[in-house]
Amino acid sequence: MRLLEERILRDGKVRDGNVLKVDNFLNHQMDIVLFGEMAKEFHRLFQSDNVTKILTIEASGIGIACITAQVFSCPVIFAKKSKTKNIAGDVYTSSVESFTHGGTYDIIVSKEYLKPEDRVLIIDDFLAKGAALHGLSSLVKDSGATLIGAGIAIEKAFQCGGESLRGRGMRIESLARIKSMENGKVQFCDDDCD
Repeated sequence: MRLLEERILRDGKVRDGNVLKVDNFLNHQMDIVLFGEMAKEFHRLFQSDNVTKILTIEASGIGIACITAQVFSCPVIFAKKSKTKNIAGDVYTSSVESFTHGGTYDIIVSKEYLKPEDRVLIIDDFLAKGAALHGLSSLVKDSGATLIGAGIAIEKAFQCGGESLRGRGMRIESLARIKSMENGKVQFCDDDCD
């Protein structure tokens, strides 16, 4: 998606350790107009799949997921990173290793909101090594729901996540696929980046 790529080039900052800082428009301060265009593209890509639920993980994916769900006219569920008093009863649980935070944590979704009859589209801001996406897909599998695929804002294609998950049959549509971030410069994939 050219609009997102242009925004990354203009406002993104490459940090040490293959970190792309996009918090001024994507995951801290959020550009809702940009999110609207991203949501339209996700809808174009998945509109024929009869999506009934959007699933994301707290916290950075929630904004994009909400705007996308508005276009699909369906609810958003976000996997919580810790059990709270307001989640009572049975939950689906999966462990996720965080590339950004350098730790492992459990994610949970109430069984009340994810049912076998659901057709689930996962939406997230980043795909790097694929741990969050793998954890979310495990929740969907455990629920008996159908995983339609995943819509990702930014994929670091030079890391193993997308390739590995696609190799296992997961449909992943990324709006911006990064080939490299060497010397502080972002280079995007052509169509043959895999």
